[in-house]
Amino acid sequence: MTLRHASLPAALLSCFSLTFVLPAVHGQTLPPGVVKGPSVEGITEYRLPNGLKVLLFPDSSKPTVTVNVTYLVGSRHENYGETGMAHLLEHLLFKGTPKNRNIPQQFSERGMNFNGTTSQDRTNYYEVFPASAGNLKWALEMEAERMTKSFVAKKDLDSEMTVVRNEYEAGENSPFGVLMKRMESVAYDWHSYGRSTIGNRSDIENVKIENLQAFYRTYYQPDNAVLLVAGKFDPSQTLAWISKSFGVIPKPKRKLPPFWTVEPAQDGERQFAVRRKGDVQLILVGYKVPAGLHADADPLQFMSQIQGDAPNGRLHKLLVETGKAAQVFSFGQTGYAPGLQLFGAVVKAGQAVEPVRDALVEAIEGFAKTPPSEEEMERTRRNFANGIEKALNDPQQVGVALSEQIALGDWRLLFQGRDALPKITAQQVAEAAARYFRRDNRTVGLFLPDDAPQRAVIGAAPTAQEVMKDYKAKESVLTSENFDPSQDNIMARTEIRKIGGIEAALLPKKNRGETVSVNLRLHWGDEKNQFGKSMVAAVTGEMLTRGTGKYTRAQLADAMSKLKMTGNSVYAFDTTREYLDEALRLMAHVLKEPSFPEAEFEQLRQQWIVGIEANRNEPPSLASQALSEYFDHWPKGDPRNVMTVDEQLAELKAMKLDDVKAYHREFYGASHGELAIVGDFDKEAASKTVADALAGWDSKAAYARILDANADRPATRKAIDTPDKENGFYIARMNLDLRSDDPDYPALELANFIFGDGGLKSRLMDRIRQKDGLSYGGGSSLYAGDIDRASNFTINAIAAPQNLKKVEAAVREELALALKNGFTAAEVAGAKSGLLQQRVQNRTRDGVVASAWTNFLYLDRTFAWSKQHEQKLQALTVEQVNAAFRKHVDPAKLVVVVAGDQSKAK
Repeated sequence: MTLRHASLPAALLSCFSLTFVLPAVHGQTLPPGVVKGPSVEGITEYRLPNGLKVLLFPDSSKPTVTVNVTYLVGSRHENYGETGMAHLLEHLLFKGTPKNRNIPQQFSERGMNFNGTTSQDRTNYYEVFPASAGNLKWALEMEAERMTKSFVAKKDLDSEMTVVRNEYEAGENSPFGVLMKRMESVAYDWHSYGRSTIGNRSDIENVKIENLQAFYRTYYQPDNAVLLVAGKFDPSQTLAWISKSFGVIPKPKRKLPPFWTVEPAQDGERQFAVRRKGDVQLILVGYKVPAGLHADADPLQFMSQIQGDAPNGRLHKLLVETGKAAQVFSFGQTGYAPGLQLFGAVVKAGQAVEPVRDALVEAIEGFAKTPPSEEEMERTRRNFANGIEKALNDPQQVGVALSEQIALGDWRLLFQGRDALPKITAQQVAEAAARYFRRDNRTVGLFLPDDAPQRAVIGAAPTAQEVMKDYKAKESVLTSENFDPSQDNIMARTEIRKIGGIEAALLPKKNRGETVSVNLRLHWGDEKNQFGKSMVAAVTGEMLTRGTGKYTRAQLADAMSKLKMTGNSVYAFDTTREYLDEALRLMAHVLKEPSFPEAEFEQLRQQWIVGIEANRNEPPSLASQALSEYFDHWPKGDPRNVMTVDEQLAELKAMKLDDVKAYHREFYGASHGELAIVGDFDKEAASKTVADALAGWDSKAAYARILDANADRPATRKAIDTPDKENGFYIARMNLDLRSDDPDYPALELANFIFGDGGLKSRLMDRIRQKDGLSYGGGSSLYAGDIDRASNFTINAIAAPQNLKKVEAAVREELALALKNGFTAAEVAGAKSGLLQQRVQNRTRDGVVASAWTNFLYLDRTFAWSKQHEQKLQALTVEQVNAAFRKHVDPAKLVVVVAGDQSKAK
């Protein structure tokens, strides 16, 4: 089974050698007591004597390694009065062990991306880092130690409890987040799936350290965990390290507590309402469905995709295309036990929700009467298969992707479910829908007595062993190149050539799955001919993929899916070698020949209006908008002007489709631009395709870069009242006279990394989260212009309204300390290590390299500039870093905006 936890409505010319993905080593000598298990497509399972499962996935295609530990414990295992404890414990495991007393700092110094996540059935911790024996050995030893020797101390609970509470408060600001919590609690009577993973506020505030310690000792044990290592590493050496570090942990004598609660069949429809201040209406409909291993689970996920997809889904056509709703969605929240299948709609404020609710329910419960067409089935199979293939082709994603399958009982379920996709039939989908999408199994509304209940009985799921008994594994034949991500190698392997008005960077390399990344930037217009056109320019760009001379929006989405085109826009996407030619031609066709359908224009307009209005009273949006407006000095209509919310809404409402068409006719073209292709492709064939597809397509308007500039603004402080919001927002900014090629820039970049841009171990987060427990998230950022001097330094943080003043005071104190005492030699050394390793890791991602190339070409730079910049970073002294920070950062110039419920702040 594979299709669970669908998420809602978060890149030459030199000799090279091919390196095959390393399979599990056959005939290898295993460490004492280690037993080799099944192997599927390059992933091999081992088991240690203490019960730990180990998955090794060697892949030399990228010089990175992912270490992921999944513990089979989540919010489902919590008792009453202990809700949120699994998530709170996840936070505490970053607080240190006897040999690793500052884990966030150690991660930062090694340039590691890391996180932990908690769900209903499992908790996982992962770190992704540049491949090296030292990094991997340290990561394994650290994970082994914190498995059983984490401090889980009272002093850490005291500070982290308020951080988690602030995370809870942030969720309370989200209309959908609150609605989802209520859906869970109303839909379930007894099962712990009815409790949100974040937990109950009073439980978060009052849980005892003894309870957390007991929970930790029970579930954080080798026989309840699965360790995955993926990426570029030596399997034999790694297995030896794992045996040495994890193998010394004794097999626990305790037995895991049994879980016997079974949710009874629901005996009538339910309805509830959440009434809070807000600007958007939401409808959420939920039905109880079987556990992830049940035979009906995957057919139900097919139904979910067929209903909720945009723009091809049935609900989109029924409600969005007719103007009844601004957006629809569908997703399953299933796992080890019976879960929920949810459907929803977003309705503009002021419109009646009842007709939309009724139409939504009728479409769901009447689905079985109109079984899926073969086109719908084929599209759904393809979309699921493409998603799984993309995850398996990236070792950085494998750990998280497999965590959900591990929680169901067997990591191989991912492959078993993928291979079973062609076997799922339209009849199975329709029959499964008929079994569970029934009136008395529905949660949307009020309880109503009924003499003839229509209950749905949830059958028991088979064991993972039963599901896997006839599964035949496939052999992996994918190959990849051992690519050096250094700037010198990128320069040596890249050819720069002119294609019409486009300057192109072409970097062929052998990738696992023959993947290739494309990034295109086009430029048109100047500050005069763009006057008054900011909003119509934005709408024109969004309308490109909503229909062309050859395709409707739905047909275009299908065409892109068939070409395996994934990405955020038609300008930047990933595909494969096989489909690159067609994908490039499709990209050009979409850019050159949009049809701008009237109905799609109206849909987009309404979605934008709803989106803007939904954020009108959100603290982060209000504060950020106010700050931007304060610093704005450009006249109304200037392309650099900051439009107010009301101005944006007024322009959207007054805009005509003819305005969009005229903008495209007048400005769009390939007269000026940059293109980068990185990955598995033939550069001659790709160049010819681009030349053919864009030939003669020139912009009719004059083009010149539009330079920005800062204007002096006096320091001030503004407070914005946001009634009935549980969370608040702090943001501050000062303008800087700086450019990215200035001598001071590298030192200031490093100083900013130490102060607030270095994640959990930055000075700012160490203060407001680690020590004071005031905020879940915050930091600082440095923006330096590349062609102008309109730069700035900003600081932001979320916090409960009553803590905003404390956050503001803490920011002032940390700035004063940094300016007075300076940063230390140890901080500078750690920041250098972390920042430089992050940059190396970024260059292992083809999409990042492609984007960097188009930016460099626009600025008349190359990766040689990147190398020189890193050399400057490496050569910095403590004195230079402190001098730059003191020269440019002046707290007296800070403009501060805080947004929060002033009644709570008192």
